[in-house]
Amino acid sequence: MALSTGVLRPAILRVAHHPWVRRLVTRTRPGRAVATRFVAGETLEQAMAVAVALDRQRTAAMLDHLGENVETDEQAAFARDSYLAAIEALAAAREIDGAISVKLTQLGLDRSMDTCWANLAAVLDAAEAAHILVMIDMESHVYVDATLAVLHRAFERTPSVGVAIQSYLLRSQRDVFDLPARCRVRLVKGAYLEPPAVVYVDKRDVDASYARLFSTLLARGHPIDVATHDPRLIAGIRRAVDATEDGWSRVEFQMLYGVRRDLQARLAGEGYPVRVYIPYGSEWYPYLTRRMAERPANLWFFLSNLVRMR
Repeated sequence: MALSTGVLRPAILRVAHHPWVRRLVTRTRPGRAVATRFVAGETLEQAMAVAVALDRQRTAAMLDHLGENVETDEQAAFARDSYLAAIEALAAAREIDGAISVKLTQLGLDRSMDTCWANLAAVLDAAEAAHILVMIDMESHVYVDATLAVLHRAFERTPSVGVAIQSYLLRSQRDVFDLPARCRVRLVKGAYLEPPAVVYVDKRDVDASYARLFSTLLARGHPIDVATHDPRLIAGIRRAVDATEDGWSRVEFQMLYGVRRDLQARLAGEGYPVRVYIPYGSEWYPYLTRRMAERPANLWFFLSNLVRMR
């Protein structure tokens, strides 16, 4: 079992939920300063500034207004309005190749399917009018069925919508065969702490699942966002797509803001389509802890800089 997935990730996530650790990161100047390596800021304006800077590097953007599991209809409506504001900002900055990413629990899925759908439908309609792609994030395994049900309904409304599929979930090998034909898929490894019964726990198995899912999606004609920083997976995907006639018309690399900037720049410089996922907003701490847990290098960067700044 790989240490990062089998031992280190659960330990980091449990420690991160301790109130003292959360206060250290979120309420101290050093903690917040180092967090900006991975989070664009707390405002849409800060996220758009990052998108503009990436555009100068021939890199596209995906805005992600952070937050999940809202508890009231008012919070869900606030999230909806935040997404609408992001769409408006991208529509006004036509030089930017921009998309948005949404979480269904942030739009009220825990409240009811009707609440979630009403909020998402408003976002989908605004995005379609502005010719902007909407990607639905996949959250923990308990939400997969509901998320896929919403995706099918959303895809009937507009083709400019897609979904994330997580390679560490055992069920994903079946789920890809039930997706709407040719809908866009953001292929990720997965970052939530899940029960061992529903996921691959060994990194090698997660990577092998990722490669199989990519091959299946490519063969079935889906546009694919290759969301990984793994050089070995990227090299294999480059070889596979290069061997097709139309692969690069529907495949792009996606990476997280602040992670492997060298690799982002190199791929973009070589002419490959690259898009960076730009998280922003006040609810950034859960996102940050998942980034720390999924890659030891991120954790070392955060801790070493936090100590240096204190």
